[in-house]
Amino acid sequence: MEPEIIEAEILLPPALSFKKIQMSEKYPKGQSRSRHWKHLKQILQAENFQAYSPEEPNYLNIESPPSAYPPKKFCDITGFEAPYVDPRTKMRYANADVFKRIRYLPGDSIQRYLSLRNAAVVLK
Repeated sequence: MEPEIIEAEILLPPALSFKKIQMSEKYPKGQSRSRHWKHLKQILQAENFQAYSPEEPNYLNIESPPSAYPPKKFCDITGFEAPYVDPRTKMRYANADVFKRIRYLPGDSIQRYLSLRNAAVVLK
């Protein structure tokens, strides 16, 4: 005797969840694959700030109180944080190599560096 064979219709989904989705299916023609970031200027142009009330905060009227922390001091030569100050020239420096360079600088160069941070000091 032969066992009965039952016909059944099995419906499979068009894409199986465990299979990788083809890139052509994921990104149809003309769509970008990467995220586009907007710059602040683009955000400001896209927003209609005239429609907002002046009391409502937005990108144009954000105000913050002054910092409670002291301002950071940076090296006049390299731009790194400067924990040291040369007592003779009053220039800030980050490490010993920069200190050596400061000591070999002529006086007019030192004055120009100091004037960049509005600390022009007349050297003796």
